[in-house]
Amino acid sequence: MKLKNILFVVNDIEKSKEFYRSLFGLEVVSDFGQNVILTEGLVLQEKKIWEDFIEKAVAIGGNDAELYFEENNIDGLLNVLDNSNFSIEYLNKCIEHDWGQRVIRMYDPDKHIIEIGETMEYVARKFLKSGMTVEEVTKKTRMPYSQVELIAQNQI
Repeated sequence: MKLKNILFVVNDIEKSKEFYRSLFGLEVVSDFGQNVILTEGLVLQEKKIWEDFIEKAVAIGGNDAELYFEENNIDGLLNVLDNSNFSIEYLNKCIEHDWGQRVIRMYDPDKHIIEIGETMEYVARKFLKSGMTVEEVTKKTRMPYSQVELIAQNQI
């Protein structure tokens, strides 16, 4: 068995399709009107049809889960978000964790949390280029020594 998709219930499927297409580059794989499958395994389902399927009312945007994306050009992404046609609501616009990874947390139009973070390989390379040793990068990032060593040798 393998996980195939993640489904988000949305109020306005067209708005959500455009949000994920324009800001995250996801494309429509299949469009069934009230149900849309996007690349990367994200499925959007209109709230009304979802409530009909499960025969229960739905409260979306519960702050109990997130979609996680990786992007190494955080400053460029912030520029795209700030200049998009969407009113972006941030949980945190950009923070740097103590292990060195910069992340953005925001809501999609239906209050689902999205996190975008730098890859840890990118973070390790940034520290190595700054002159930190493999041991220092391992301690700072909490990555395995062997993985940081491979990054230092440009094998990852």
